[in-house]
Amino acid sequence: MENEKTNIGANEIQNETKSLLEAIENDKVNKGLFKVKTANKWIEEAKIRPIPKMLFGELWFENELCILFADTNLGKSILAVQIGNSISKGKHINGFKFEAKRQSILYFDFELSDKQFENRYAINFEQHFIFDDNFIRIEINPDVEIPEKETFESFLNNSLERSIIETCSKIIIIDNLTYLKAETEQSKDALPLMKHLKALKSKYELSILALAHTPKRDLSKPITRNDLAGSKMLINFVDSCFSIGESHGDKHLRYIKQLKARNTEIIYDTENVAICQIDKPHNFLQFEFVDYGSEMEHLKHVSKEDRETNISKAKELSQKGMSQRKIAKELSISLGSVNKYLKT
Repeated sequence: MENEKTNIGANEIQNETKSLLEAIENDKVNKGLFKVKTANKWIEEAKIRPIPKMLFGELWFENELCILFADTNLGKSILAVQIGNSISKGKHINGFKFEAKRQSILYFDFELSDKQFENRYAINFEQHFIFDDNFIRIEINPDVEIPEKETFESFLNNSLERSIIETCSKIIIIDNLTYLKAETEQSKDALPLMKHLKALKSKYELSILALAHTPKRDLSKPITRNDLAGSKMLINFVDSCFSIGESHGDKHLRYIKQLKARNTEIIYDTENVAICQIDKPHNFLQFEFVDYGSEMEHLKHVSKEDRETNISKAKELSQKGMSQRKIAKELSISLGSVNKYLKT
């Protein structure tokens, strides 16, 4: 009996000592907002973690917060569902590598009703496409009552986190960012949103693909980071970013351009965009890879007449008191072009 008491006491002392040593170590590492370790210590700890694998070619890797942005009706949701389907079945999309294991994904659909979603993946509402049960689609319940003293935004974020916890899913697709934060065009509005998503990513070791809109852009110019609404903050906070552009020469074609990457070099730059077409060969609306090409081949070519018309319209709208930013949106040209036109 005395030996048992001695053993218990020794174990307690050992555990207490271990806890104290961990507390001392944590105190050395955690300095307020920062974690401070030697470069060798960081590498030593990182070596234990697995190398991130491709989820959608070089465009999106595991454990990345990635943004896919494009103008309205260019097929963001079509491609996002296709990516989700690929991950849920563990099969690559033609033209793009897939290295990760087959697993469940959460698709937060804030765009389509269930009937609209059904129509995309059926033939005249019959012969429906069969998704893998790993593909979990989520939409807002219109009948739910928001708790008192809680905003819609915070209730939405809490519900999103609860869904992650209860399904144990590590892959999240959000369609689209507007529903998490009503205003993302201003950097001050985008900052809290990106902090929230990054916190979720770190807390649950997630891979997040978030869809976003772009304001009207000059279709004669290559897609840049500045074409994303609230781009400064959104782009700074994400690990990767790519966009969909429409071919001016063929309205059936789309091109995919890579704008930011941390796990790889930029593969799909302006000289090597991935060209696709949207098709529905049977009951699954999808992007079909066609070829690689130059972005310049798909941009709108502005004639001398078009330019003179834009100069005239810009000056007319300016005289009516419209700001240069609003003129740019109205004429679908860049802010720099408006400024230049008003000086001619």
